Amino acid sequence: MKYWFVVLMLLMVGLSFGQEFTKADTLRGSITPERAWWDLNYYHLDIEVNPYDSTIHGSNLIQYIVLTEHQIMQIDLQRPLLIGKVTQGGKELRFTNEGAAYHIHLEEKQLAGSTNAIKVYYGGHPHIAARAPWDGGITWVEDSNGNPFAASSCQGIGASIWWPCKDHMYDEVDSMLVSVTVPQGLMNVGNGRLRSKMESGGKVTTEWYVDNPINNYGVNINIGDYVHFDESYQGESGELDLDYYVLRDNLSKAKEQFEQVPMMLDAFEYWFGSYPFYKDGFKLVEAPYLGMEHQSSITYGNDYMNGYRGRDLSQSGWGLGFDFIIIHEAGHEWFANNITYKDIADMWIHESFTAYSECLYVEYHSGKDAGAEYVTGTRSLIGNASPIIGTYGVNKRGSGDMYYKGSNMLHTIRQIVNDDDLWRETLRGLNKEFYHQTVITQQVEQYMIDQLGINLKPVFDQYLRDYHIPILEYRLGQNGLAYRWSNVIPGFEMSVDIMVDGEPNRINGSTYWKTLTTGSLPSLVEIDQDYYVASLKVL
Repeated sequence: MKYWFVVLMLLMVGLSFGQEFTKADTLRGSITPERAWWDLNYYHLDIEVNPYDSTIHGSNLIQYIVLTEHQIMQIDLQRPLLIGKVTQGGKELRFTNEGAAYHIHLEEKQLAGSTNAIKVYYGGHPHIAARAPWDGGITWVEDSNGNPFAASSCQGIGASIWWPCKDHMYDEVDSMLVSVTVPQGLMNVGNGRLRSKMESGGKVTTEWYVDNPINNYGVNINIGDYVHFDESYQGESGELDLDYYVLRDNLSKAKEQFEQVPMMLDAFEYWFGSYPFYKDGFKLVEAPYLGMEHQSSITYGNDYMNGYRGRDLSQSGWGLGFDFIIIHEAGHEWFANNITYKDIADMWIHESFTAYSECLYVEYHSGKDAGAEYVTGTRSLIGNASPIIGTYGVNKRGSGDMYYKGSNMLHTIRQIVNDDDLWRETLRGLNKEFYHQTVITQQVEQYMIDQLGINLKPVFDQYLRDYHIPILEYRLGQNGLAYRWSNVIPGFEMSVDIMVDGEPNRINGSTYWKTLTTGSLPSLVEIDQDYYVASLKVL
């Protein structure tokens, strides 16, 4: 998601490691007993959205498979929205709530292996996103013609900010139908395929069906005076439908700017494998905020210009060669929507790989040196003040360094591997091994260690769980170079490429002194800049 750069660095990096958490944090961020006993199978979210009074009313049918017998189910919905009624088998159920966590007391015996459903009715004025997408909720604005323009965004704060659901990332629903009714003259664009569009009584109802597993925050609504155009892409898995929905006045600009979508698919199918959601197609949808990686319904608000709102975040020049939002947000289809973290503490899995995808896009179209210049150019955005991995079980993500420190970590690992074919196979293998799955950090780490045949655990521990950058200390002697890593975790080891008086060498550094014999007194030592490390000459 979206460009925490300065924002997250200021708001999150400096947070105390000793932060205290509440019961509400645990109810939101952990797999509670009231969540663990049932597996999501299907949602039908059926709502009416009125942009003129900023309300949502409707229901969500929640179908589930019983894993173990239990009679209380946790469903989440954040205020000011309220659940009014819950039914099962035509009977109204009793429920209590602790803040956003509603405990539904089921009357029917929940037999292991059975498939059951409840229907949750809710409504009210949803939380307004003060600064989407960083502050989640609903954005309500008007377009240049005075028409309502509204959209959801909710990573971090949770999908329960606007609809009742099992609001934990570990359990993705298998498929979903979203029915949204809006005033005539508008339409809603959602995830998946448009099944129907019906007009009646001054209102328009669209039904969108998602035929793949989808995470909660990936579900979205986008309401406006949209016009549509499309094309097809011949990809690794056949013909992929590309659909674009933009505000009426922006059609000509969109047709030109969105020519980058097939270029994105060329690059990312090469690096990561087949686009993960051929069944649901690919959509780019104009939104009243910067953008977000909603699955098969990527939202776009970069003002039809290249860079990040016209800026090159890498300061290398290469960042102005592509529209940041198209490339970054679409990269999340592989890392966030295909491979999804179970706990937001592991948000680096989404953001580090996707930030890294930016340089891979540059490399694919402009060459390896260009990609390297892009990723190393983003280092000025790194804070190095707190770990990338957050706190588990309480909905607490880590440092905003998960973007560009994470991407530079991956770029560093690529140098260690020193085999571009194997590196590409590993990136593609990740998306095959964890296809449509939720994962934890250790799964990703172990897969990469196994596939690459290198013990990368010290590297992951240093860059993800600590916040210091390794320093290669060295001193010059009559017969060579003495070196060691400092500013690192105990037992840290990592190889690095250096030049000694113009001669290339690979050294395997650790926390104790080693010697590279050169046969004479060295005069110049240079570290390969593609490694995200520092160096210090000592006496």
